[in-house]
Amino acid sequence: MNTEIIGKLVETVRERKRNPQDDSYTCKLLEAGENKLVKKLGEENAEFIRAFLKESDDSVAGEAADIIYHMVVALEYRGVSFESVLEVLENRFGKSGIRK
Repeated sequence: MNTEIIGKLVETVRERKRNPQDDSYTCKLLEAGENKLVKKLGEENAEFIRAFLKESDDSVAGEAADIIYHMVVALEYRGVSFESVLEVLENRFGKSGIRK
């Protein structure tokens, strides 16, 4: 499993936030504000659910990737680090992966 890609995604979103670029979709989302981010999260969630119920596994994976990307952007917009999300998961499941 390539978990490094999450770190790359988070760092790329942070870099776009620090150094906006005109042609960056991430920058456009960050500039659009919370209403746009909430709308995109809702749309992506609906697309994931539709794929989950009616489409191929590849489509489900693609829609899940879209949700993760938009979630990372929303977290960065709010100033909530992805590391804090991982910390919550670690506290819930423990370092061994077994739920406490």
